[in-house]
Parts: sequence; structure tokens; C-alpha cells
Amino acid sequence: MRITAADVLVSSPGRNFVTLRITTEDGVTGLGDATLNGRELAVAAYLSEHVVPLLIGRDAHAIEDTWQYLYRGAYWRRGPVTMASIAAVDTALWDIKAKVAGLPLYQLLGGRSREGLLVYGHASGAELPELFDSITEHLEEGYRAVRVQTGIPGLPSVYGVASSKNAAAGAGSGSDARYDYEPARRSAVPVEESWDTRAYLRHAPTVFEAVRNEFGPELPLLHDAHHRLTPIQAAKLGKSLEPYDLFWLEDVTPAENQAVLRRVREHTTTPLAIGEVFNTIWDYRELFEEQLIDYVRSPVTHAGGITGLRRIFDYAAVYQIKSGVHGPTDVSPVGLAAAIHLGIAIPNFGIQEYMKHSPTTHEVFRTTYSFEDGMLKPGDAPGLGVDYDEAVADSFPYEAAYLPVNRLLDGSMHDW
Repeated sequence: MRITAADVLVSSPGRNFVTLRITTEDGVTGLGDATLNGRELAVAAYLSEHVVPLLIGRDAHAIEDTWQYLYRGAYWRRGPVTMASIAAVDTALWDIKAKVAGLPLYQLLGGRSREGLLVYGHASGAELPELFDSITEHLEEGYRAVRVQTGIPGLPSVYGVASSKNAAAGAGSGSDARYDYEPARRSAVPVEESWDTRAYLRHAPTVFEAVRNEFGPELPLLHDAHHRLTPIQAAKLGKSLEPYDLFWLEDVTPAENQAVLRRVREHTTTPLAIGEVFNTIWDYRELFEEQLIDYVRSPVTHAGGITGLRRIFDYAAVYQIKSGVHGPTDVSPVGLAAAIHLGIAIPNFGIQEYMKHSPTTHEVFRTTYSFEDGMLKPGDAPGLGVDYDEAVADSFPYEAAYLPVNRLLDGSMHDW
């Protein structure tokens, strides 16, 4: 079954997405997510100019061979643009294979290992009352685990915190767009935010103490430090949060310098999650073999697709490390659906991030997965269970948007 067409579709229904649609000679289509927040057009060009010409005429069923062909054949390996492109091809081919088989994709990955995926939502607020309201709203929506982010005294805005002040500056051009749907602001250049590490380290433990006092000891709580800390600062934060029994502490220090996580591990028993900026299995070798982390954060979209991420999870399982797949709204519903099918099948599932896409996004991406009782569940439609409405998508053209950059109080750039 040969590939006859591959279309790169760029649209912005609430935020920017890059979608690859592969079509076979039999008319079967498959979708893959190639979205790379703030660098969408780079991936679209890589796909259109370098990858699509290589796909025409290839066997759509030869998923592993195509993965290796695209990875090894370019000579320049790895990197987010390359791996997001390979991920889109790989996911689309899995979608096609499952449709031809007449089965939901998870059945081709070994079938169910669980009934659904426990997820966590993003609760945040500039101050405690707003944060408590956000947590309560998430619990009422059915979430059974929440990530807690809060404003820092003295800072006008903090990345990852959805508040009325942020929403006004916010992100999408649609009427339903909110900061927590799209933290990448619509502008020609990134927004700059100030950061104060000492204020953050003082404030964070008081927030989690207040949350535990309000919501009790059973609710799984997560927190993201967004790569902002040095190793010793990360160790200090992990230790200070131990009394509040976090499910995990995420991205405590820039992930490129893996050896420094030994320092963090020496000083805290708070579980650590890392990897959303990693692209391949080789990025994890030291972290796995020295058991420096507890959860893998890579998404299907940025780690070489289902084939690439499945290898990472199999490697992690050897060291009793679990999945914690990245799932904000800069992963499209196609990428989320792929993560759900993979998460249902793997033995070492941990938790799935689930930031709900906006209604505008779902006008373009029609999905069959469901959220109930704190869990995501795949539909039983053949393939991924996602359709792309190109006619609707064309009414939402690309518009430049960037995640914010941080500066310390002295004006210097902050390494995060």
C-alpha cells in the first residue's frame, strides 16, 4: 500500500498547530502532530521541503523502516525540528495501519493494560483565593490530580499561572482563548517576564502548606519549576516540599546538564519528572541508568512518534521509571490521542498531563477520546480516532506566537 500524498497543514484554531496528513493509494488517510511551539513554521518547512518528497511511493505499512530511513538518512540527527517531523510521519502511519486493520490503535500496541489514564489538570492563581477556586473547579470537573502553580509576591506575572491579568494579555485571537489554553502570547517577539528565585523559594512551601490544609492529604499534587533553578536551589526546593507529599516536582533545573541531578537526588526524596524538551532515547541514558528521575515527560509529538516514545518507555521500565507524558495545548488533539493509545498499552504508565483544548480547537480536530472520572479513555474508532476539518481550519490562519522569556531582576537573561 503506497503513499500517494502527504499534506502539511498549518492552522491556528486557538493556537498554532502543524498537522501532517498522509494518504495512500487506497484512499486511507492518517494524521500526525508536528507542532513545535514558537517554531511551527520551521517544522512545516522541514516537512514540506525535505520529508514529504521522500514519502511518496513508500510502503505505508513499513513504519519501522520509514522511521530509520528518516532518522539515519538525513545525517543530521536528533533535534526538535527533525524529531517532530519524524513523529508526525510515524504517528500518521500508525493511524493508517490501525484503520486498515479496523482496530483502535492501542490494539496494535498490545491491547489494554488499564481501563483509562489518570490525568492531572493545571490549577493556578495569582494569589491563594484564586488558586483555591481553580483547584475546586478542577475537582468539580472530575480531575483527581492537579498541578499547582501560583503567583510570586513582587512579580507582576509568572509563566504557567492563569489569572485575569494574564488573560488580558493572553494568547489566542478567539473569544474563548485564555492564558491557560495558550501561554504562548500572540506577538512578533516573545514577551519578557521578570523572575526572582529567592522570592520563589520562600513562597512555594507556604503555598503547598496552605493547599494541603485546605484540600487534605489525599489529593495528588504536582508542581513545575520550569527549569529555573540551579542544582543546589533545586535540592533546597525538593527538600522544603517533602512535608507536602508531592506526586512529582517537574523540571527543577535545565535538563541538558543531567549530571547535576545527582545533587538534587542526594538531598530530597520528592519524586522528579523531566524530559519534555528531550527528543530521543539517548537523552535519557544517564538519567535512567543512575535512576535520577521517576517520570518521563516526553510527548509523542517531540520524541519521534509512537515508535520513538515506546522505546523510551521500554527502556525506562527496566529502572522502574514511569510515564508522565507532556500534554498541554501545544500538543494537538492528534498528539494527545496518540499519547492516550500508547498510555493504555504500556505497563509502566504513571500519569498523563491533560490541559483541555479550547472549543475553537475542537472545531478543527474532531476526537473520539473521552474524559470521565479523572481519566482519559480512547475511543473505539479505527486508528487514532481523530478527524481534521480542513475547511474549518482554513478560517484560522497562522499567527506568530511565542512563549515568554525570563529576565532576572538585574535585567540579565535567565537560563530556563
